[in-house]
Amino acid sequence: MAYTIQEIATALGAKAFGAVDISITGVSEPAEAGARDIALAMSEKYAVDLGIGRARAAMLWEGADWRALGLEAAIIAPRPRFAMSGLTAMMDAGQGFGAGIHPSAVIDSTARLGDGVSVGPLAVISAGAVIGAGSVIGPQCFIGAQVSLGDNAFLREGVKIGARVRIGAGFIAQPGATVGGDGFSFVTPEPSGVERARASLGKEAVDDVQSYARIHSLGSVVIGDDVELGANACIDRGTIRDTVIGNGVKFDNLAQVGHNVSIGNNCLICAQVGIAGSTRIGRNVVLGGQSGISDNLFIGDNVITGGATKVLANVPAGRVMLGYPAVKMDSQIEIYKGLRRLPRLFRDVAALKKAVSKPDDNA
Repeated sequence: MAYTIQEIATALGAKAFGAVDISITGVSEPAEAGARDIALAMSEKYAVDLGIGRARAAMLWEGADWRALGLEAAIIAPRPRFAMSGLTAMMDAGQGFGAGIHPSAVIDSTARLGDGVSVGPLAVISAGAVIGAGSVIGPQCFIGAQVSLGDNAFLREGVKIGARVRIGAGFIAQPGATVGGDGFSFVTPEPSGVERARASLGKEAVDDVQSYARIHSLGSVVIGDDVELGANACIDRGTIRDTVIGNGVKFDNLAQVGHNVSIGNNCLICAQVGIAGSTRIGRNVVLGGQSGISDNLFIGDNVITGGATKVLANVPAGRVMLGYPAVKMDSQIEIYKGLRRLPRLFRDVAALKKAVSKPDDNA
């Protein structure tokens, strides 16, 4: 793929300067850029490396002097990182999946595939499944019975979607993602030690040995439009009602969503986040990496959690949370400052005790 500087700028809604007919075939960091690459120097911090590479053109920040940087051409966007989204989409060479249906794919005769669907080697599409037009089902993917998958889905290698899952348009799933596994639901014949510990806040936990009985997952998973799952992310089906994921939600790698969870539109769920069963999450929520959300909670709109935050109680809309247990971020920072002062405080108290216990003989 080759584009001129002007073609790229026009597609991105940005401004082009200099030799706008330069042909670009790749994107690179400034120090590694070749003569046909566009270098990403979107702040002064990165621009210092332009002299190391051989880039003739770069994407720069507003107000940058491209001539002084030794460039022949430049693209300048009001928000360069947002423009980078469009640029990377233009230059993405894809995964090389072939068009059409691979001979080794297994497709049930009752499945329905829309126009232009591609199915890779060893993929399985089960009875009654409906695959939207323009979708790509990668190698070794599994689509369960009566699954509904919207238009222009893109499933990378080894994605698995369980029976009766319903997914909207523009769905993207990275390798190994799983939708529609059973929820982690087990129960003992009598109240267990875990139940008693929870009710007593840990005062009572001893229990006779009991076996766990499985609660089957009769619900499914409903996913909106433009949702993306990271590699090995998992969304469990509901116990009775469905697990529901809104439009525009993006999951990073290894995220886990428990049974009956509801997530609102345009949330960002970072790597290794775990959301326990029956929790409700509002819109535009950002859960930082390794955040953990306990079960049966409500997280309001626009909440943000910092990395490794553990949420054990409901969070009102708009809060920024940090720590274990989660508290408001500014409070957590003050707590941390206080903890750092404790050794000095102990030393001061020890010195005061010594002074009081051994008063000056001349006093």
